Parts: sequence; structure tokens; C-alpha cells
Amino acid sequence: MTKAEIIAEISSKTGIEKVDVQETVEAFFKVVKTSMVGGENVYVRGFGSFVVKKRAMKTARNISKNTAIIIPEHFVPSFKPAKTFVEKVRTGNKTKAVK
Repeated sequence: MTKAEIIAEISSKTGIEKVDVQETVEAFFKVVKTSMVGGENVYVRGFGSFVVKKRAMKTARNISKNTAIIIPEHFVPSFKPAKTFVEKVRTGNKTKAVK
């Protein structure tokens, strides 16, 4: 599902115009991004948590040149789903065939 499909579905379910829904969705993502860039985690009860994870410094290998590369400590965005969300997905996907 794409962002455009999400906006269309919210618009049809709520009766709010697509332009207004799009502005709201874009504002939500902007707040999440800004908060995470600032080092803050975002918690949405019943859905999940957008968290900033710290990756420690490590030594990696460049196989083609056979040299060691030091990757500095850095931060990456991560999403951890809520237990209720995981359970709904787990029970809701029983009808789909696993390939």
C-alpha cells in the first residue's frame, strides 16, 4: 500500500477531502522525522514506536581491496511494532497462503 492509497482510503472513510488528509499525513511524517533527527523517540500507543538506535563503531572489510575499514558510531531509525499490532497481523494473515 502506498502513501497515496492510504490518503485515498482515509479520505473515503472519514469524508475529509484528500488534500486535507494529505497535509495531515505529511505533517505527521514531518514531526516523526524531526523528532528522530533530534534524538527523540516517537511512541504511538497500539501501533508501535519509532526509535533511534545507536550503532557502535566497528571494523569492516573491503573484500575487493582486502583492506580494513572503520565504520564510526552512528544512529539509525528503527520501528518496533506494539504487541497488540503484532498480534492482529499474526491472526489476520491466516487466510493468506504462505509462499
